[in-house]
Amino acid sequence: MMLLDSDFMEYDAKTKLKQIIDVLDQLSDDSSVPRNIRRGATEAKGRLNQDGEAMDVRVAGAIGKLDDLANDPNIPMHGRTVIYRIISELENLLKTLNG
Repeated sequence: MMLLDSDFMEYDAKTKLKQIIDVLDQLSDDSSVPRNIRRGATEAKGRLNQDGEAMDVRVAGAIGKLDDLANDPNIPMHGRTVIYRIISELENLLKTLNG
């Protein structure tokens, strides 16, 4: 079966989203990160997994939540770095979806 360009983009977006969700899972399980940050990572993951909303709306909502977490003064540097990387990947995904 040959994939059309739109099929490939959809598959690629779903694959990228799964990778991002896996990193959010790791962050929410990291005991060196404060509980409110772990809870926020779980909330962002839940937002990305919400059915019934357009993918770009879910991604934008998760970016907003993660941006709030990145600005928390209690987050350790490695946690902030992971969040910034996730935000960057989500923004790239958003460009792919809207492009």
